Amino acid sequence: MKYRDVSTSSSTEQVVNGRNSMPFEISIPRLGWSMEEGTFAGWRKEAGDAIRRGDILFELEGEKALQEIEAVDEGVLAITVSGPKPGDVLKVGAIVGYLLAPGETLANPLQPGSSQLKVPAADIPATKAEPTRIADIASVDTQVVVPAAAPSVRRLARQLDVPLASITGTGSNGRITEDDVQQAAASLSTSSPLEQSDGRIIATPRARRAAKQMGVDLTNVNGSGREGRIRERDVLAKTSASSAGRRIAVTGRRKIIAERLSQSARQTVPVTITSRVDASNLVSLREQFKATAQKPVPAIHDIIAKLLAETLTQFPLLASRWEGSDIVQPDPDQIHIGLAVDTPEGLIVPVIRNVSSQSLMSLAVESARVIQKARDGKLSTSEMQGAVFTITNLGAFGIDAFTPVINLPETAILGLGAIRREPVVGEDGRIEVRQIMTLSLTFDHRVIDGAPAARFLQTLVNAIANPAARLIFLGS
Repeated sequence: MKYRDVSTSSSTEQVVNGRNSMPFEISIPRLGWSMEEGTFAGWRKEAGDAIRRGDILFELEGEKALQEIEAVDEGVLAITVSGPKPGDVLKVGAIVGYLLAPGETLANPLQPGSSQLKVPAADIPATKAEPTRIADIASVDTQVVVPAAAPSVRRLARQLDVPLASITGTGSNGRITEDDVQQAAASLSTSSPLEQSDGRIIATPRARRAAKQMGVDLTNVNGSGREGRIRERDVLAKTSASSAGRRIAVTGRRKIIAERLSQSARQTVPVTITSRVDASNLVSLREQFKATAQKPVPAIHDIIAKLLAETLTQFPLLASRWEGSDIVQPDPDQIHIGLAVDTPEGLIVPVIRNVSSQSLMSLAVESARVIQKARDGKLSTSEMQGAVFTITNLGAFGIDAFTPVINLPETAILGLGAIRREPVVGEDGRIEVRQIMTLSLTFDHRVIDGAPAARFLQTLVNAIANPAARLIFLGS
């Protein structure tokens, strides 16, 4: 805000705060180095109001945000009839109003209505001009007393929209303290929105703008400002309260899952690598099983689990676990595979034991059994323990690649993506439509380096690309 001396029709000059008591212009300030104009958002005070230093006079929208413009002096606010209206675009330096001292008049027509506003002098000696104390500055019909308060206290009062003149200070020599401001703010009525005599809600321009943007009805907002004025934070609080949603206590299995996954994130150094595999022969093999009418028909994850177990015997580090300061590897005939199952109660991982020593058909029977028990919520504790590696499948949901979370104390986990028909260029240069699947392998880099993990994944990819040959070799 900028002030300059202008001519006055008063023949008597007083000294207020060490300056002549001539009218002071209130102008549009420059809010940024490149700012040339701003949008006037509205007055926070009215013509004739007694103004104290630090009061918010009006709001101005600059290049980046809406700003509250404060008074840097005391006086009585005078606004010309041609004063700015909300939404007016004003140049930097444009005059929007004046601050008058006691006894001053302004030649320009002023609000409200009269051709000249005269501010009555307070205790002005007839024979000699004396310095006038701030306490002697009068508004149109009442005296204004500026209480003693530290800058931090005044700042707090502005933030809480509490008028200092309404507070009785409890500090030294009647100074207002921060506690006084807090108590005054707490005592303000917030029971219902304050309405003017014409039924309009009293709210700041910023609050009205926020309410319009967020679709908030101001009649349902409780104002926390002075005399119940609705502020922007009241609108935001109403929005937050209405969108808070239903709170759900985290208990039972959800709590266990959260704790286990958080523990995995804290204790491992996970790295995820992916590889695409031609699963055409895998799909064809399963179709052959279906044609035999033999029950149960091995699922895709059953065939992959069998191939995975055989691959783990070649790369035992992928089936190991971190235990204290040691890495523990399982026996080759004790490759227990966990299958992540989606259930109404959350994620459950039943375990299929000794996969490497089972036939594919017995594996399919056991897989179907534990998956059904998991969905029915009937798994025993022993049926969920002891896995050395886990398979998780999001392919059924159309997901191609993802980053599975390691199931402690295991070292790695394999994610199965969707199988999609895609055009592929064959070795002879011809384009064929093949069934392509993406595998996502997450491993603990504390235990396994990237190169052996990549070799493991590539070995598994080759096995999946030619499953019949591998299963014949394994005797399944």
